[in-house]
Amino acid sequence: MAARAADEGLPSIPTNILSTRLKQLEEAGLATRRALPHPERAVVYELTDYGRDLEPALIALGRWGAQTLAEPRPGEVVTAESIAMSFRTTYRPEAARDVIAGYEVRMGDFTLRLQITDGQLAVGIGPHPAPDLIIERQAGQPIRELMSGAKTPDEVLRDGGVRVEGDPALLGRFAEMFRF
Repeated sequence: MAARAADEGLPSIPTNILSTRLKQLEEAGLATRRALPHPERAVVYELTDYGRDLEPALIALGRWGAQTLAEPRPGEVVTAESIAMSFRTTYRPEAARDVIAGYEVRMGDFTLRLQITDGQLAVGIGPHPAPDLIIERQAGQPIRELMSGAKTPDEVLRDGGVRVEGDPALLGRFAEMFRF
């Protein structure tokens, strides 16, 4: 997976600090830098195999931290990338055996696509080409409430926290697969 360094994923970090950190990651052999061809002409950083070896530890740390995660404070930036990572860290493959389902999760300013195929999760930013269920946040934090178990699928539907298109039974499956 490639990450754009500048404004997309880390909008509030000063460029000199970001450049220093990325250089350190390259020097440590965790990331590589490459330029995208025309018309993009952007620099992206990708994890090396060595960098990807950290993923299980980061996933475990993210799952542990999700249990105490509070609402964002004023000035804190929530990005599509950070929400995508939250889905990766809370995903429970043991709850997704034999599941083939596509989800489109709409959360205000951004949309994520989740594809589960026989226990494997693929997460991307943008709409799903053929979702089995669209989950659209209407008010509050219903997706987090589902994932934490604070509310059931019936409760978030009944109180208007989410709107769904597709098979509503897949909302319960979603809550099982992304429970933290």
